[in-house]
Amino acid sequence: MNLFRPASSITTEAAHAAVGAGVTKAAELEWRINVVVVDRGGNLIALLRNEDAPLLSTSLAIDKAYTALSFNMSGKDWNQVPGAPSDEVRRGIATRERLAVFGGCLPKKSGTLPGASGEIEEQDEICIRAALAFSDADML
Repeated sequence: MNLFRPASSITTEAAHAAVGAGVTKAAELEWRINVVVVDRGGNLIALLRNEDAPLLSTSLAIDKAYTALSFNMSGKDWNQVPGAPSDEVRRGIATRERLAVFGGCLPKKSGTLPGASGEIEEQDEICIRAALAFSDADML
């Protein structure tokens, strides 16, 4: 029996490049955004924000990435899962700290992923896709 299993992790250099790609995309489109990369435990690895990005969006971006990592799905899809828990359970879970059940993050199988938060969920996801497109499949 194996007691340990290997876990992939993104390098600091790759995480910085990924958030850079996301923020660059936002700047091209004149959007204000924060882009983050978290590790398998939901811990912040890299953060980059446009100068005028909403301040509260920094912690929201981290929470979006943490939520996607926790459930292996975008937060916006959480309430639409077939066989999802009852309304009471959903309301209770929704009060949990760090849970962000709205768009702005896309899960990656490797367990390290970017999240974004700015003004509109669709904008966040476009910037996340830019961050993911930057990287090789093995990098994130």
